[in-house]
Amino acid sequence: MIRVVIVDDQAVVRTGLGMMVDAEPDLTVVGQAPNGAEAIAVCAELRPDVVLMDVRMPVLDGISATRSIVSAGTAGAVVILTTFDDEEYLLDAVQAGALGFLLKDAGPDLIAAGVRSAHTGDTLIAPSMTRALLENRLLGARSGGGTTGGAAGAPAVPPAEHAPVLASLSAREREVLTALVRGASNAQIAKDLWISEATVKTHISSVLGKVGAASRVQAVVFAYESGFVRPDWSA
Repeated sequence: MIRVVIVDDQAVVRTGLGMMVDAEPDLTVVGQAPNGAEAIAVCAELRPDVVLMDVRMPVLDGISATRSIVSAGTAGAVVILTTFDDEEYLLDAVQAGALGFLLKDAGPDLIAAGVRSAHTGDTLIAPSMTRALLENRLLGARSGGGTTGGAAGAPAVPPAEHAPVLASLSAREREVLTALVRGASNAQIAKDLWISEATVKTHISSVLGKVGAASRVQAVVFAYESGFVRPDWSA
């Protein structure tokens, strides 16, 4: 049974999410909190497998709470509950250690899938959220600081310090990082590369260690920041 804590300042949202989670045979809500400060205390007491965390809350926001919970290791994973109005906070959430993102209006199936994915170390994040995270914060920050050639707003040349990190990745690790960028699950990566899921986990751990990432989402951010992959948002 996957044990879940729900954190949101709106009681009606907590109740609705709780009903969705408890309706699943393998999920159960073990605690709730109306703000980040109480979430930290609840997680310290209950040690849940997954935390569904709102962003904007009184007393202490979800980003700060996520950072504290991840640092203390009092929850298996934190998944951010967000709206499109919260796009500007996505990179902060990744840097704080959040494993994935779910829209608050996602249906029961997606909520359950997000919890299960986080519990197994996979990341469930909508492509629109990935684009918002990278476009609004990563590329925006680069263009704000100037670019090296190209049209205004184009990505800057990747920082030189990323080069040796990229060079340290083996061919298989580069394949795995590419798969993470696509949002592939461990099972899908194993199928595509004809290796076991245990081997996939080993490669992912190695990639995270080499690129200095605490989660798969952070590894994806690194892939874009370093120029390992380039976004294609012409459509």
